[in-house]
Amino acid sequence: MPLEERYSLKKHNTFGVEACARYFAPIRQVEELEELLIADMWKSMPLLVLGEGSNILFTRDVDGLVLKNEIKGIAVIRETADEVWLKVGGGENWHRFVMFCVGNHYAGVENLALIPGSVGAAPVQNIGAYGVEVKEVVDEVVAWHLETHELLHFSNADCAFGYRDSIFKQTYRGKLMIVWVVFRLSKHPHFHTDYAALREELHRMGVKDLSLRIICDAVIRIRTRKLPDPAKIGNAGSFFKNPQILVAQYGELKTRFPDLPSFPVDAHTVKIPAAWLIEQCGWKGYREGDAGVHSHQALVLVNYGKATGQQILQLSERIRQSVYERFGIMLEREVNVW
Repeated sequence: MPLEERYSLKKHNTFGVEACARYFAPIRQVEELEELLIADMWKSMPLLVLGEGSNILFTRDVDGLVLKNEIKGIAVIRETADEVWLKVGGGENWHRFVMFCVGNHYAGVENLALIPGSVGAAPVQNIGAYGVEVKEVVDEVVAWHLETHELLHFSNADCAFGYRDSIFKQTYRGKLMIVWVVFRLSKHPHFHTDYAALREELHRMGVKDLSLRIICDAVIRIRTRKLPDPAKIGNAGSFFKNPQILVAQYGELKTRFPDLPSFPVDAHTVKIPAAWLIEQCGWKGYREGDAGVHSHQALVLVNYGKATGQQILQLSERIRQSVYERFGIMLEREVNVW
């Protein structure tokens, strides 16, 4: 397999920031991992697994080996009258996979259309949008352990999914490459339209009869309108998680900020839109040099051209501090920082 040295990562991160990998290797099959990593030289170097670079901010070079996940393939491995199981390579583009499912009338991921990134990154982040999380359709995750050089199989329960969280971000952070994901999808759709923005979009479209294609199209319309295209403006989508706070704390904040929106999580917890908090602090549309906050979505930090990762990170820290000073809520980054 080709092994590049002093390799530019600018085109491999959607922020489009300059960074360099000491070594870079595209991985197209599991056997290449075993063959490459057996060398002693990698034992003393950092290893970074990279998908499509849509959830990472490089603030420095990678003085080690970047493993680019390019393992592809979509295969039906099991099927019943009601369900289908698909084994999908971790290097597959997520949106193309969603469109494959919609085109074949496999239900479960249509609300997750146009989320940037790879299939292998989806369970790591437990991606979610418009009332659906990927944990609802993941049946199994197969990953290569970078240190023990063995394939590990994780059931859905093993993945310890949480809000934008999983065992892959915690116990196994930086230790695995997800090579395949098995999805369990339905042949009989149950449409998820509880999310207000999605209902409103369907109403604007004049939809009378729902279908997977219509749900998918509505989601694409919303995301295209609200979020910047990384091919035009460097960004990694939502930079921060929506914070979850106790009902008691929410009650106290509501007395000071009557317009504070929330979504119930359970009997004790509510979710607050991070974008609202950031906008209230005056950051929406803010720009400093080429680092800024998107004018249409305060949750998205952007690179207008030549911003460095450090500049974007410093801006994010100022935003976090201002939100904390005003609301007593410390925002948590959704984007990984290297």
